[in-house]
Amino acid sequence: MTSLSDVRLSVLDLSPIPSDGDAGTALRNTIDLARQTERLGYHRYWVAEHHNMPGIASSATAVLIGHVASATERIRVGSGGIMLPNHAPLIVAEQFGMLEAFHPGRIDLGIGRAPGTDQRTALAVRGSMAALNAENFPEQLTELMDYFEPDPARAVNAIPAVGHKPPVWLLGSSGFSAQLAGTLGLPFAFAHHFSARNTLPAVRLYRESFRPSSVLREPYLMLGVAVICAETDERAQWLAGPSGLTFLSLRRGRPIPLPTPEEAAEYPYTDLDRQFLEERFGSNVIGSPETVRKGLETLIADTGADEMMITTMVHGQADRVRSYELVADLGR
Repeated sequence: MTSLSDVRLSVLDLSPIPSDGDAGTALRNTIDLARQTERLGYHRYWVAEHHNMPGIASSATAVLIGHVASATERIRVGSGGIMLPNHAPLIVAEQFGMLEAFHPGRIDLGIGRAPGTDQRTALAVRGSMAALNAENFPEQLTELMDYFEPDPARAVNAIPAVGHKPPVWLLGSSGFSAQLAGTLGLPFAFAHHFSARNTLPAVRLYRESFRPSSVLREPYLMLGVAVICAETDERAQWLAGPSGLTFLSLRRGRPIPLPTPEEAAEYPYTDLDRQFLEERFGSNVIGSPETVRKGLETLIADTGADEMMITTMVHGQADRVRSYELVADLGR
């Protein structure tokens, strides 16, 4: 059986805003966590694009990537991901060309097609009802990638994208991006942490669809996995409470900052709430180091993943750092 030491470990950070803090606190925590995980040997550090969520500060993704890259020295930094239908491809090429120029060889451009928010906010981001349609995503992706290549006949160019192209990844939670990533011969990052039912079908589709390209000769799969690791299973489950309550509130259309474990424990859950949370978080890897090792190695065996991108949503910064420390120890 493939062990955890055989795959790369990376970080996905949503810059969670704690209930007793603010966005500034969350962003400072992100910089601290990036430095800490670089010290621990994690391979890359990605931040996500979300809008109008009181518990998530990572909305201006390219800006945050620039700060994280400036605050670190070696770890790769990127987007997990840029939601391309929210942006003009020209602007994304300009932003990431500039990031790559500032930090050569350290920037990743992960691309997704979901809005990263609710429909009303997506309308505010995109500016028109017509722009809410993501069916032209492949064309947008092609336009974006073309901006990184020289073309003397092109009237509009992305400066300084030409000559500063970061690696492009496709992100997904279903078969669409899996198949597109395979067809284009791109690396693929699957969001197992919120779409576990689709993981195995999407992984299989990616590999079946894969065509070698100038980027990759063989498929490269990264799994996004929600992990909370603590000294004991009981402690880890206690720390996981806030993440569950946050998701439950989001599902009801009333998103909240990340509560404390005490606030989560005191919440009056119904039987239906508990059933929903059990189904939603059953794929998360939560527990002591040994429990987490077994969970991650089972995922690796089932999917053949080349890399695991760990996302850890807990209230306290010290607990979040400690979780990444314990997981890093497992990978050594």
